[in-house]
Amino acid sequence: MPFARWWRHITASHWLTRRKFPSATLDAIEAAIAAAERTHAGQICFAIETALTPRQLYRGLQPRQRAIEVFGTLRVWDTERNNGVLVYVQLADRQVDIVADRGFGARVADLEWESVCRLMEQHFRAGRYRDGALAGIQAIADLLTRHFPVDATDRSLPGNELPDRPRLL
Repeated sequence: MPFARWWRHITASHWLTRRKFPSATLDAIEAAIAAAERTHAGQICFAIETALTPRQLYRGLQPRQRAIEVFGTLRVWDTERNNGVLVYVQLADRQVDIVADRGFGARVADLEWESVCRLMEQHFRAGRYRDGALAGIQAIADLLTRHFPVDATDRSLPGNELPDRPRLL
C-alpha cells in the first residue's frame, strides 16, 4: 500500500468535504436528480465518501470495491425494476465510480458509464465539484433516457424509490 494513499485517507476531513459539497451544492444535486428521474425509468443515488477507514485501507479496499459495498448498503439494488444507479464519489482517492443494477447490464456499456466517471473527475480536478456532479447527473440522465425512456401510459412504474438527496458517508 503506497504511503501517499494512506496519508490522503488519514488526513482527509469531513469539513473539507463540506467545503467541496456545501448545502447549496447538495440541494442542486438533489434537484438535478429529481428532474432527471422525470425523463427516464431509472433511479439515481449519489453518495460522497470522504475517506476509507484504516481497516479498509489495510485490507486493500479499492474505490470500485467500496462502491459495490455502498450499492448494497444503500439498497440501490432494491428497486422494483432493478433500475438503480449509484454514483459513488471517493474524495481521498479522487475517484468516481458508477454501479448500475442488472436491469442496465445489457443496454448500457461499461465504457459509457466510465466516460461519465471521467467527465466528473475532470471537473473535480479543476475544483468544480458542483459543475462536475451536475454534468455527471445530466450525462447519466441522457444515457437512461436513451435506453429507458419514461412511458407516460405505463401505470406500473413505481414512484421515486431512492432518496434524491446525496448521501454523505
